[in-house]
Amino acid sequence: MKIGVITDCFKKSHEEGIILASELKLDGVQIYATTGEFSPDLTKEEKERYKKLLRDNGLVVSALCGDMGGYGFEIEKDNPERIEKTKRIVDLAVEFGAKVVTTHIGVIPSDKTNPRYAVMLDALTKCGLYAKEKGVTLAIETGPETAKTLLSFVEDTKGGVGVNLDPANFTMVTGQDAVEAVYLLKDYIVHTHVKDGRRLDENQNPTDVYHAFAVGGVDALNACKGFTELPIGKGDVDWDEYLKALKDIGYDGFLTIERECGDDPVSDIRLAVNYIKDKLKTI
Repeated sequence: MKIGVITDCFKKSHEEGIILASELKLDGVQIYATTGEFSPDLTKEEKERYKKLLRDNGLVVSALCGDMGGYGFEIEKDNPERIEKTKRIVDLAVEFGAKVVTTHIGVIPSDKTNPRYAVMLDALTKCGLYAKEKGVTLAIETGPETAKTLLSFVEDTKGGVGVNLDPANFTMVTGQDAVEAVYLLKDYIVHTHVKDGRRLDENQNPTDVYHAFAVGGVDALNACKGFTELPIGKGDVDWDEYLKALKDIGYDGFLTIERECGDDPVSDIRLAVNYIKDKLKTI
């Protein structure tokens, strides 16, 4: 397995993040690609500058993050614009040799008769078919739903849709066992995040958590009192069993470090790199 990092997590520019990732001797980086300094609106010259920076630092793009925030693909009237933006991010991924675009899609209802299910399925089917045509997988990041619900939804699409497995999101929010999730989702995992945390409120409603995130963004998520994100190895993710499960299913992709809070993200990421490298030696 390869180790990467989300450049945004350094809380610096993408260029600085790429250089730091190289200094940490990582294999690749995931880049947020919806808005800001790196997006489908990059000029040809800007794209070439980033490509050169990646080459010079010996890094590949593990995935682009195509998360548009808000309610994902839950609201039908918003979806045409979001689908087209997703397609542009897929095109950008192709330009940078990335085979994965990750995104949160909203809250998938466990009840397929819920009208929101059909709305989300229609949007992800359209995005997935486009991604598949381009040789890219649109990977839904694990979040508010159980692995069983996510699996059923992905199976209902028509290809080009996979899973970006974040074990901490399961551990902190749904209470889903991340090891079980690996085996359930094994045919669809194309990218993973390395994050840790602890659930503080067993009665919290995952839908409420992610809808608060939709309104208030990461700040609202970090302010949630139902869970806490922690440095790698300090939370409740069972890294030994989780990494063993990934190895068991033949996963050989990226373990991409994500640190969304904390006063010293660079130090936390450095510690995470060493922690994961040591764990990989033992599985």
